[in-house]
Amino acid sequence: MDDKEIVDLYWQRSERAIPETEAKYGAYCRRIAGNLLASPEDAEECLNDTWLRAWNSMPDQRPAALKLYLGRLTRWLCLDRLRREGREKRGGGEFSVAWEELEDCLAAPGTPEGHLEQAELAGILKRFLAGLRKEERTVFLARYWFGCSIAEIARTHNCGQSKIKTMLHRTRKKLQQTLREEAYL
Repeated sequence: MDDKEIVDLYWQRSERAIPETEAKYGAYCRRIAGNLLASPEDAEECLNDTWLRAWNSMPDQRPAALKLYLGRLTRWLCLDRLRREGREKRGGGEFSVAWEELEDCLAAPGTPEGHLEQAELAGILKRFLAGLRKEERTVFLARYWFGCSIAEIARTHNCGQSKIKTMLHRTRKKLQQTLREEAYL
């Protein structure tokens, strides 16, 4: 079933929408949740919350890219869960390691100008990512958006882990320089 047909099921409020969504995008969303959350049970619960959130939000929206929409929902729900549980290290899994790698590039959260800074940072990141080579961009996003491990990224790109680590290190340095040039840091 293609995305348009699945979205149509949501708009019709058909109960088939959720099983069809899970059949097509369950593995994708499960991987995102599993990378962000340490507990498989928490990941599964966030996945169920994703389907519920999609069910409740779909009549108001018709996403252009269902896969990206569901991935974003899953990621937001996982991060909300981590915040709600008050974990300092973002779940203690692979995502916490990835997050610590970026800490030198990003300012501390919770500043008074929070919303303005987030919007400014989003624009800077969008321009930064657009300026990267495709391989650098996909590796960077795999690590810091999807929370993939270095080993997993290396397997996907058919190269050694040291190459991925070096590429990520250089990309973080470029990001740090960009943030300085944009007067964000």
